[in-house]
Amino acid sequence: MSERLRREPPRFRHVTVSQTERRSPRLVRVTLAGPELEGFALDQPAASVRLLLPSPGAAGLVVPAWNGNEFLLPDGRRPVIRTFTPRRFDTRALGLDLEIVIHGAGAASEWADGAEAGQAAAISGPGRGYAIDGGAPAFFLAGDETAVPAISQLLEALPAETPVEVHVEMGGPESRVALPDHPRATVSWHDLPPGAPPGGALFAAVRDVNLPEGVQLWVAGEAAGMQRIRRHLFEERGIPRSQTAVRGYWKHGRAADNTAGAG
Repeated sequence: MSERLRREPPRFRHVTVSQTERRSPRLVRVTLAGPELEGFALDQPAASVRLLLPSPGAAGLVVPAWNGNEFLLPDGRRPVIRTFTPRRFDTRALGLDLEIVIHGAGAASEWADGAEAGQAAAISGPGRGYAIDGGAPAFFLAGDETAVPAISQLLEALPAETPVEVHVEMGGPESRVALPDHPRATVSWHDLPPGAPPGGALFAAVRDVNLPEGVQLWVAGEAAGMQRIRRHLFEERGIPRSQTAVRGYWKHGRAADNTAGAG
């Protein structure tokens, strides 16, 4: 039997919304809580969880079954599941913070925008996060607003003595939020011009930066923008793939949710 078939199916933990906080005009922090979070742990920064939301037309939350390849509801439909980077987990209060970007129509955006205490949801995970190389000479972090939770976790976890350069693309100054302090971090904000494709400002920041030898890079954001950054780093700069983690968190123009890392 293959390793894939031997793995236990993903487990959903029932939770409810305990509180919400509007961190910026486009970023909502939703805290999920419940006794089934007992034993949940975030062992690495920039990990992920799946968030199960009520399906359209359903009377309540229906937990799907795992068929070995995907989750399916009893009627054969695919459930509404989105993937996020959890910002923080409180082991004592059993509270999990998700920060979700509100940007137009989409199941997760609409849910987070109207979330109220007591609403039901479920989560599974966490998935594998980012393994920090404690001996790296420097770190370079870059992402759009959906990557802010992961960048925040990384700033809290990276060695205090190591230089960290951070670049964040946002829709405008009003979307900026406070990032955790790191004694050797520098943070640059890049506003995306109206009508510009997502990732354009971030690509320019990566293209123009001076990367020290041996630097470890972590970059996340819109999928097409991340492909462009990958090509630049690997083909034009010759950065070894072992030094990079470039993740596509969402896809521009997708009819469902353009949400992943932070929303």
